Amino acid sequence: MVPQQLRLGAAARGHGGYDSDFSDEENGEKSVQKTKSTKEESLLVKPFQKAKQGSVAHRQFAAEEWDREEARKRRFHLISMDAYERHKKFVNDYILYYGGKREDFRRSGANDKTDLDIIRENHRFLWNEDDEADMNWEKRLAKKYYDKLFKEYCIADLSRYKENKFGFRWRHEKEVISGKGQFSCGNKHCDEEEGLKSWEVNFGYVEHGEKRNALVKLRLCPECSYKLNFHHRRKEIKANKKRGTAVLSSKEPKVKKTKLSRSTKKKSKKKTHKDEVSSEDSDNSDKDSDNSDVQDGPSDADFWKGPLQETDEKSREEEFDEYFQDLFL
Repeated sequence: MVPQQLRLGAAARGHGGYDSDFSDEENGEKSVQKTKSTKEESLLVKPFQKAKQGSVAHRQFAAEEWDREEARKRRFHLISMDAYERHKKFVNDYILYYGGKREDFRRSGANDKTDLDIIRENHRFLWNEDDEADMNWEKRLAKKYYDKLFKEYCIADLSRYKENKFGFRWRHEKEVISGKGQFSCGNKHCDEEEGLKSWEVNFGYVEHGEKRNALVKLRLCPECSYKLNFHHRRKEIKANKKRGTAVLSSKEPKVKKTKLSRSTKKKSKKKTHKDEVSSEDSDNSDKDSDNSDVQDGPSDADFWKGPLQETDEKSREEEFDEYFQDLFL
């Protein structure tokens, strides 16, 4: 009984003598679908793609693939960082793996120089043609700074006046706008604006191992002037004031002189001997005519002799120059 039941169970599941007319068709359709799927997979496979491994990969192969993937991720991570962050990462990795201190990687700033340091090293109080012969970028920077300075008046340092040592420098733009050194005292530590005097000093100095001299001007208050002249008196610059009468006398019209010269010539040409009374009368008449001409102006006959010589009047620029002459001294 038991073997027969097992046979019937197997036949019911299709493994026994049970047969069907549609079994072959089902098997044929399955085979066609398999071939289509394999063809589609072959078309989708890329030329550089490796074949799929059905079995477990070797340990060495798996390690190489893992390292390659980690390197790719690390490369993308480094590319995303800037140069400074990348540098810090490399330094931290070096300290982590090889040991050491972060202070060992800090660069020393002992030899660092700013633009101000370069100007101080190559600055000159006065530039001449020999200084501009061999120009490098450092000297060009100092010369460019020198061209921006105002070289009319100096700023003085009188802190060591008892030792007869003074320091002078040119003014920059802010000092010119504020009037420092011209309308206020030129001492570095003084701002007095009253009683200023102009001084001319022969400034001797040593620059880059070479001794030089320069004639400079500065304006100081009475107290600072005493410090400047503590050892010996310097030359004081005073304004040359021209009086108005002197200017007018130098610019008198020349018409009067020509008239007087002509009258004298006429008198010298008279060689006839006449009576004393007639000569005196003629002289008096000539004098009266000259006085009348001087008082009343040129006569009618003078208009036909030539154009009148007009007096030279001052232009506006000359008036401004005379006005500012006292301010600049």
